[in-house]
Amino acid sequence: MKILVINPGSTSTKMAVYEDASPVVLRSITHSTEELAQFETITSQHGFRKQLVLDELERMHVDFNFDAVIGRGGLAKPVAGGVYEINRRMLDDVKNAIHQHACDLGCLIAYEIAREIPDCRSFIADPGVVDELSPLARVSGSPIMPRICIWHALNQRAIARRFAQQIGKHYEDLNLIICHLGGGISIAAHEHGRAIDANNALDGEGPFSPERAGSLPAADLIRLCFSGQYTEAQLLKKVAGEAGLIAHLGTNSVKEIEQRIKQGDQHAELILNAMIYHTAKYIAAEAAVLCGKIDAILLTGGMARSEYVISRLRRRIDFLAPTYCYPGEDEMQALAMNALGVLQGQQKAQIYR
Repeated sequence: MKILVINPGSTSTKMAVYEDASPVVLRSITHSTEELAQFETITSQHGFRKQLVLDELERMHVDFNFDAVIGRGGLAKPVAGGVYEINRRMLDDVKNAIHQHACDLGCLIAYEIAREIPDCRSFIADPGVVDELSPLARVSGSPIMPRICIWHALNQRAIARRFAQQIGKHYEDLNLIICHLGGGISIAAHEHGRAIDANNALDGEGPFSPERAGSLPAADLIRLCFSGQYTEAQLLKKVAGEAGLIAHLGTNSVKEIEQRIKQGDQHAELILNAMIYHTAKYIAAEAAVLCGKIDAILLTGGMARSEYVISRLRRRIDFLAPTYCYPGEDEMQALAMNALGVLQGQQKAQIYR
């Protein structure tokens, strides 16, 4: 089976060609700030990015005889985990979604490429709005603002299955706490194959991260909204995009911050250690969700490559359960394997309604 994988990010579009489980092409197309500035919205970038993908495939002389094209899922409406065949309703919901993110482009590009190829199917898998929260987790202190989750579902579930396979068990047999350490930090309690509690890592819950503010004092935020100092768009940026490490230190690079610490920057040390502290606190909170019955804690994402971050994080959480580290992201492989599973009849594509 030949599968094209498309994974759009904020400043790049990753693409891969798989033949069954083996990657034969892996590329990352970088987009400059100037290139993207011409587009008013994220979804309006899809034609531009689609053409770059097509140009790259032609440049590498890749035959367009794909059996499936799978894109990273967008932030439409909450769905259960799994693989979804892309349909018009999904495309419409993504274009009109409240939350906008580059991942929204995955289903748009995948659908348009697939429909030009005979007998080619288009999918998404485990989008960031996968919602398997328990009823208790949905309740907040205000009935007009129930809790929602926007998290790194694709990578977390892929890492969970990978860990389960390594220890000779099934994901559905385990209780896990998984923490994705990226530009945003998502933390979820996985109980027997379902993420029954997870934070809104995009715009306002959990620890602060390289680019997110995380949970903020609500009353102070309300007062700031009515202060007249900022527009709505500016304040949203101060919650996601221009928040966290980048707001405190002017950079979202942990490697750069570590270098500053080595040079004696005590403020940089305070802020990075505070992020680690709050991350550990939210990981520990998920232990209560699982009533302390935890088979393992899994740490993943780009920051999991940092020995500084991981060593200090483990110091605070190792008492909860055995902790394992899976640096980086497994998203391209996870997408390909989800598509292959459907094509080979090992799993069923769900219908987006």
